[in-house]
Amino acid sequence: MNYISTRGKAPVLGFEDTMLAGLARDGGLYVPESVPQMTHDEIAALAGLPYEEVAYRIVAQFTDLPEDVLRGLIANAYAGFGHDARAPLKQLDSGLFLLELFHGPTLAFKDFAMQLIGQMFTEAMGRRGDRITIVGATSGDTGSAAIEAFRGLDNVDVFILYPHGRVSEVQRRQMTTPAEANVHAIAIDGDFDDCQAAVKAMFNDFDFRDSVGLTAVNSINWARVLAQVVYFFTSAVAVGAPHREVSFTVPTGNFGDIFAGYIAKCMGLPIDRLVVATNRNDILHRTLADGAHRKDGVEPTISPSMDIQVSSNFERALFDAYGRDGGAVRQLMAELSDNGGFTVSQGALETLREHFDSGRASEEETTATIRDTHARTGEILCPHSAVGVKVAREHLDPAVPMIALATAHPAKFPDAVEAAMGDRPALPNRMADLYDRPERVNRIANDLSDIQSFIRKNIAS
Repeated sequence: MNYISTRGKAPVLGFEDTMLAGLARDGGLYVPESVPQMTHDEIAALAGLPYEEVAYRIVAQFTDLPEDVLRGLIANAYAGFGHDARAPLKQLDSGLFLLELFHGPTLAFKDFAMQLIGQMFTEAMGRRGDRITIVGATSGDTGSAAIEAFRGLDNVDVFILYPHGRVSEVQRRQMTTPAEANVHAIAIDGDFDDCQAAVKAMFNDFDFRDSVGLTAVNSINWARVLAQVVYFFTSAVAVGAPHREVSFTVPTGNFGDIFAGYIAKCMGLPIDRLVVATNRNDILHRTLADGAHRKDGVEPTISPSMDIQVSSNFERALFDAYGRDGGAVRQLMAELSDNGGFTVSQGALETLREHFDSGRASEEETTATIRDTHARTGEILCPHSAVGVKVAREHLDPAVPMIALATAHPAKFPDAVEAAMGDRPALPNRMADLYDRPERVNRIANDLSDIQSFIRKNIAS
């Protein structure tokens, strides 16, 4: 399996080199040269299998790792999850299901990818004898998942940039309380888009990139997307696929999780609709509505992990929508950088609409969904999951099961949940002392040279 850049100017790479590169050297994102296909019978055979077995059958199609190695990495990745099903389904209403993706070590869906990519990085680095520096930007959950996956490893340094004051206290403490010397949380004076822009700038500074062995584990890394493809299959077959179509609603800001669903559909999973659910930072919803993809400022919300206006993974969807024309994507990304936005061509917009619908939830609607869902079903939703459930209800088709993704444990956002339903959700027992652990906070101005200087000073020699 080979991988190509969405901007068409970077070398074609195999899986491992794609994973270790993170961002392509032309600034693009890697995607498979072709997507493997699964037959009706192969998909049907996934029903009832353990999550790890389904993960092996999906991931193996995109890698060249030996079977025994890949099976071992997958087993290690999910051994610490708090639910035997890994990603259990709950029914909320007739035709509406909730996919719980928060049973991993940091209580968020990012654990599914980060725990596996951590295992893959460790195996590759041990075999190669190299040392790498991971730099990532987070709107909340990616950072803690990355730190948890790589903390204490001998051949990896991790630096996570997050927007100061714009993540929940639980999210911040999960990043700032690990004591291992190889992990560093950096509070940037800015928003998530500023953090993400700094990471991309570091990747495009080839002298810096090469001197520190830079790589990324954000959802710009293809391996992150790949790991998330698995739970679209496990949940879909649980409600009747491939014998019937299934739809998904995904709360998303960076478009990575829903792009994983798109890959599952390309592989043959019979997905009817993929519904993008946004908060009031609704650039993706606006784009699908009228084709105008234009930044409009980031407003803080009670669902902060979606407070994004530059949705990196949308570039992957545009690449396919424009017939895999790297030149067209380069032009769009230049317009986004120079002018703050672009207009999707009519043909590309029609292609996007063949696969994706969208909706948005206001702050008041998000709060009401948390309150009403708890009153009706007893299920406690985090605000991001509530955005998804609200939008999912608006797109229900009685003939097609709808699965809404619950992306984080409600205890990661206790203030928002308590304001909605009156009770404060408790952290699981394994995290009960989180508020008592000492923090290591590194606050830096939104200045690329200052950030690079901090990284150079703190990588192990």
